[in-house]
Amino acid sequence: MREYQRNTVTVILSLVAVSAAAQAPIVYPAKGQSAEQQQKDSGECATWAKQTTGIDPVVLAAIPAAAPAQPQETGPQGQRVKGAVRGAAAGAIVGEVVDNDAGGGAAAGAAVGVVAGGSRARRDRRNQQEEATQQQEQAAAQKQQQLATYQRANAACLEGRGYVLK
Repeated sequence: MREYQRNTVTVILSLVAVSAAAQAPIVYPAKGQSAEQQQKDSGECATWAKQTTGIDPVVLAAIPAAAPAQPQETGPQGQRVKGAVRGAAAGAIVGEVVDNDAGGGAAAGAAVGVVAGGSRARRDRRNQQEEATQQQEQAAAQKQQQLATYQRANAACLEGRGYVLK
C-alpha cells in the first residue's frame, strides 16, 4: 500500500514537472532581433517577471516535494492495547452478570478488544496517509499555478518587446 502511494505521488510530481516544461513558450523574434538581443531581452524579462510576481522558477523547482507523512507507530501502548483494556472491562462485567465468571468474560472481551483496536489503528493510519497524499497534491497544484503566473508575466514582457510566443 505504501509503495503504491509513493509511486502515485512520484507519477503526479513527474507529470507536474513535465507539464511545466511543456508550458514554456517558444519565442520568435518577430522584429528581426538578433540572437544576442533576444538573449538579453529574455534575461531582462525573466528578472522583471520575478520582481513583478515574486516567483522565481529556479527556486520553485528546487523546492523538494514533501515526503509523505509516515504514521507514527504507537507501539504496545497503541490502539490494540487500549482495545484489549476496554474489552476486558466490558467482558468482566458481562461475564460476572451472565455466568458469575468475570475472569472468563474479561479474557474473551480482551481478545475482541485487541481485534477492534487493530482495526481502529489501521483505519487511523489509512486516514493519515490519505491526508498526506492530498497535501502533496495540493502543494504540487500550487507550485504549478505559481509557475504559470511567472510564465504569463515573462510572456507579457517578451511580447511587449516585439517577440511572438507560442
